[in-house]
Order: sequence, then structure tokens, then C-alpha cells
Amino acid sequence: MKKNFFPFLILLLSACSLQKHQILPDKRSIATANPINTNGKIMANIWMQRSAEYKALCFQAYNLAQFRLDEALKTASAKPKAIVTDIDETVLDNSPHDMAEALAGKDFDLKTWKLWTAKAEADTIAGAAAFLKYAASKNVAIFYITNRDEDERAGTLKNLQKFNLPNADDTHLLLKQNTSSKEIRRDQVLQNYDVVLFLGDNLNDFSAMFERKTYEDRLQNAKTHQAEFGKKFIVLPNPAYGDWEGALYQYNYQLKPVQKDSVLKKWAIKEASN
Repeated sequence: MKKNFFPFLILLLSACSLQKHQILPDKRSIATANPINTNGKIMANIWMQRSAEYKALCFQAYNLAQFRLDEALKTASAKPKAIVTDIDETVLDNSPHDMAEALAGKDFDLKTWKLWTAKAEADTIAGAAAFLKYAASKNVAIFYITNRDEDERAGTLKNLQKFNLPNADDTHLLLKQNTSSKEIRRDQVLQNYDVVLFLGDNLNDFSAMFERKTYEDRLQNAKTHQAEFGKKFIVLPNPAYGDWEGALYQYNYQLKPVQKDSVLKKWAIKEASN
């Protein structure tokens, strides 16, 4: 009985969360969900929505960020101090949208994503708002560097302003322009500010050294620069999506769900045989 009840309980909890946002897919589409690529995202998003452990990790990240900020403020600098932060799954929580897509058996879809961001209904990640407001109270500027598109500016600002987040304006919101790489935008901020902290859920939020690299190269670069994590680089947990996943597909985002499922199964078999 337990084996049959647990999956039902998981879907019931998910449905309650999704009904609140009025984005629950048709029941018929739930049954077509892909085994690994999509069902894996269901489990990941349930963990993000329902586990105290996820919230604790976010609080831990932002507590550490505040400690590091206080340390940085003890040292004077010629430029004003700033923090650079990602938005999605770092400041704003999109798991309700991601869950709805996964339950419908869908992978990422730009059209439905933009419908979601236009609503400006994402909640904040645990600890994010308090930390950013604390930083602003210390005269530290906040720059939001995100790979949302320019036509998502209005919805993004509305969502940030909904929680009275500091520097939620056009000047401090740097959206994707010609490239998904954030390096140019980070350099733009560094020209005029002493950036004391970088916040993100994806290693690409910190440095170009992680962009479009293989799994092995990303891991090696993380090991080489391990001293920066928890010091200048503050990482938020995100098991649902990211370039960690893209690296497994060799960044071929045109793959269909069934093809991604095949790739993931190969990785799973490889890990199981180690």
C-alpha cells in the first residue's frame, strides 16, 4: 500500500501548489510525462517546493552572503561597492511554472515561460529579499544580471518591485542582449563598482570559465577555484535545470524530450556501473 500511496501524495501536493497559481495542466497530459527528463523535474521541483532542506540551504547561502558582505565592508575601496545577482532560482522562485510544464510532459518552452514571467507572480527565494534589503541598507548597489529577454523587462521589474527589492529599475536590471554569456554585463558593472559578491544558481553566473564547457571541464574549474565558493561566489541550489544539464547534452538544446531521456539513461547507466 505504501508504494502506491507515495506517488499519489506527491502529485496531490503538487496539484495544490499549482492550483493556487491556476496553471495545473489537463489530467490527460500528466500521464504522458517523460520518465527521466520530465519526471525527474517533477521530483526536483517538489523538493524545491516542499522540503525544509531546500529552504534551509537557501537561508544558509544568504546567511553566508551577509557574513561575507560584512567582512567586505570593513575594507575601503576606491569604487562604490556592489553585488551582482542572477534572478531565476536565485532571487525569484519559478518552480510552480516548471512543475506545470513537467506535469504536462513538456520541456522548456519559451512561449509559456514568457507568459509566466509577464504575470510577475513568482515568489522570492528563501532569504533573498531580506539579504538584498540588508545590503542596500549598507549602501551596496544591487545589479540583477539575467538571461531573460528584453521583452520580459516589464514583467521582471514588476515582480521585483512587488517585494520592494532594492534597485529594481532599468539601470540595475541587465537583461540578455546579443549573447547569453553574462561576462560582458559583469564587466560593465565592474568598470564602475567594486563587486564584492556574485550570487547565482548556475556556475555561469560567476565566470565565463564555466560557459559551454564539458562536464569534466566545469568540474575541474570548480575544483581549481574552490576557495572562491562561499567567499565571493555564493551558490543557490537548483536541481531542476541549468547548464549542468546542458553539459550532459553537449548544449544541444534542440534535442527532443525522448532524445534527452536517452542521454540521461546513458549517464545513469554509466554512474550505476562505477
